[in-house]
Amino acid sequence: MTGAARNAFSVDVEDYFHVSAFESIVDRSAWSSMPSRVVRNTDHLLDLLAQHEVTGTFFVLGWVAEQHPDLVKRVSDAGHEVACHGHSHRKIYSQERDVFREETRRSKAILEDCVGREVIGYRAASFSITNDSMWALDIIAEEGFAYDSSIYPIWHDNYGIPGAERVPSRLDLESGQKLVEFPLSTVRLFRVPLPVGGGGYFRLYPYWMTRAFLKSVSRGGRPINFYCHPWELDTGQPRFEDASWKSRFRHYNNIHKFESRLKRMFAEFEFTTCADVLGDVSLIDKPETAKE
Repeated sequence: MTGAARNAFSVDVEDYFHVSAFESIVDRSAWSSMPSRVVRNTDHLLDLLAQHEVTGTFFVLGWVAEQHPDLVKRVSDAGHEVACHGHSHRKIYSQERDVFREETRRSKAILEDCVGREVIGYRAASFSITNDSMWALDIIAEEGFAYDSSIYPIWHDNYGIPGAERVPSRLDLESGQKLVEFPLSTVRLFRVPLPVGGGGYFRLYPYWMTRAFLKSVSRGGRPINFYCHPWELDTGQPRFEDASWKSRFRHYNNIHKFESRLKRMFAEFEFTTCADVLGDVSLIDKPETAKE
């Protein structure tokens, strides 16, 4: 294992057709008729985590929890933290504030009904808390969340806040509320912040590069905040060949290498839940993870 500090492993629980890359060709009204693979893929990931004795945080889409409440319960019963990924996977900066509040409240209630205890973590669809949607943090705090993990301190065409804090920290919000932010991991190369927090970047970089970047994060005294999706384990998922080349590249690139790389990472780095890592550094009180 690398160093003494623990790191956060997280999963954005959504189906292959929920992703923002395909939102222009897959209408939300068609979701219920799409062949769903989120249960089999998440169960496969749960088995993989159990084999490697890894626990993590599962940011579950409210729509998924409505359709598959037993899946959410299995995640919780396996000792993982259940957190909120919103409800409709709409980018926050495209929503009205009242709509965002309603979706946030609704998804939190659904998840808490599934697991029988408070849900304290939130992550926006496509990391869509940007300089244009910082107002959402006030709503997240007001709705009872203790921490957010939506800010990526990078440049990107769909998300990111370059210059944002790269370490977990407490935010003093305009509303007077307080909220802990746990940003996704980055490294600096020639003063440019590079994303190393997982997902498509984990598939894009060769593993030796990811390993070196993650070790750099650890040497800098920062906990790693890594994320993935269940569909990244699924090489047999239906393909959207009519999507743009950029969307197809982002979604399918090196998907056949993802599982083997994940196993290598688990052998070299220690992971736990976001809540446990934030509790380690005394930013939040650690919630109970056992079934009540």
